[in-house]
Amino acid sequence: MFWSKQKKSDFNWNYLKSIDDFNSAVEASFSADILLFKHSTRCSISTLAKSRIENSWKTSLSIKPYLIDVLNFREISNEIAHRFDVVHESPQVLVISSNKCLGYLSHSAIEMDEIEVIING
Repeated sequence: MFWSKQKKSDFNWNYLKSIDDFNSAVEASFSADILLFKHSTRCSISTLAKSRIENSWKTSLSIKPYLIDVLNFREISNEIAHRFDVVHESPQVLVISSNKCLGYLSHSAIEMDEIEVIING
């Protein structure tokens, strides 16, 4: 039997597992921009978008990445939609600065080049 080994990413996500974690991340956005990635482990598009971020991330970016598992932590996903006035989608990326959403992407639009456009304004 033949199969390919998938390279394990060295990317370091910060996992949000509670509303308190989310509030702390938003508070951190006053010091440096943050990236929120809403991920569904059951969705192949979400898995692909996550891999694209991990494989093309530039360490020179001064933004801290957070991951929300929307299947297990739906209340965080709902709070993100409410607080930043965005329609819930998964996968979805939001760039947050000083408690404001600078922009967001969803599904196949999630690419590092597009994320950098949002970050750089």
